[in-house]
Amino acid sequence: MSDKQPGFETLQVHAGARPDPATGARQVPIYQNTAYVFRDADHAAALFNLQEVGYIYSRLTNPTVAALQERMATLEGGAGAICCSSGHAAQIMALFPLMGPGLNIVTSNRLYGGTVTQFSQTIRRFGWSATFVDTDDLAAVEAAIDENTRAIFCESIANPGGYITDIPALAAIADRHGLPLIVDNTTATPYLCRPIELGATLVVHSLTKYLTGNGTVTGGCIIDSGTFNWSNGKFPSLSDPEPAYHGLKFHETFGHLAFTFHGIAIGLRDLGMTMNPQGAHYTLMGIETLSLRMDRHCANAVKIAQWLEQDPRVGHVTYAGLPSSPYHDRMARICPKGASSLFTFSLKAGYEACVKLIDHVNLFSHVANLGDTRSLIIHSASTTHRQLTEAQQIAAGAAPNVVRVSIGIEDADDLIADLDQALAKATA
Repeated sequence: MSDKQPGFETLQVHAGARPDPATGARQVPIYQNTAYVFRDADHAAALFNLQEVGYIYSRLTNPTVAALQERMATLEGGAGAICCSSGHAAQIMALFPLMGPGLNIVTSNRLYGGTVTQFSQTIRRFGWSATFVDTDDLAAVEAAIDENTRAIFCESIANPGGYITDIPALAAIADRHGLPLIVDNTTATPYLCRPIELGATLVVHSLTKYLTGNGTVTGGCIIDSGTFNWSNGKFPSLSDPEPAYHGLKFHETFGHLAFTFHGIAIGLRDLGMTMNPQGAHYTLMGIETLSLRMDRHCANAVKIAQWLEQDPRVGHVTYAGLPSSPYHDRMARICPKGASSLFTFSLKAGYEACVKLIDHVNLFSHVANLGDTRSLIIHSASTTHRQLTEAQQIAAGAAPNVVRVSIGIEDADDLIADLDQALAKATA
């Protein structure tokens, strides 16, 4: 056998997947069951005591979900992964072992609107807080860190504006302060961006988007790099004795897999944010074609963004794949294969024209999702970012005169024709 590491296109098909030992089935089966028979009493005790790895109950572990976890860890270059019920669940589960009452995170102000709401409102109910900063201003990021900060959070390619984050620069700040850097890699996917190789500690995904790719699944994932020192005095959940497991210390016992084991044994056990096996199966099938789809997504996005940029009815286009973008040079370092297919454009005619545009497209679907094979469109200020103030909307790239598009894999000329006729009606 060759010692050469398989390429991404091979791993997206084969990682985590083996012929079923009982039937020889080549595709990963959907193990649609709740519980698993123990060999004997000692086997059951060893599993519950974390002395042996295996299946107990599908809230914790399931063979179909485990295959997806192995594939995600492999594609992101991590030590382990935990799949869960949604991208929002993944964010809470990523923070859960790190946080406690009175502690905070420093996070980008360019985030998906639902994440802004989760971090500015919902996590306060746990006694946590978030400080929002412009992550392009590295001095502001560093100044926002205090003795109670426990993580830095960003998106590799920000939703909705398509801004590309300087992950190595943030990783350097996180390292200086003994903090994990958490990167939401949903928009880029591991095909376009590898945050762990750029210094990230944890990577989170909404599997709902490009990874499944067809709008059929709600799911999330956290990938652990396995490189962080959880015993630096700031993360007692991972370094100190755990009462629920007779004083077991996760970092001391499991080393580079400490976060992964904690996410399953504590996070999934107690928060119950479990991914269903059918959703895992669909996601596994979707990932098999990830590279093919992302290449087409990116090619279409470049063509359509170039057309929009030249249209006199359009104010500006935020796509980083355009040479005019301030993030174009950064793309070569962070996302060398492309800038994904999510971006925004503004209309000179303002808010009302945006609403009319949405109402007159035919091929584009007006939905609150992204990363589908179909092209999608939404007016963020009145939907996904509606809960934010206008200042927050502008900071997030979702100003009232801005439309967000997720470019699919259809014929690009057909998509341009659809936008053209809708713009004509919107600006008449």
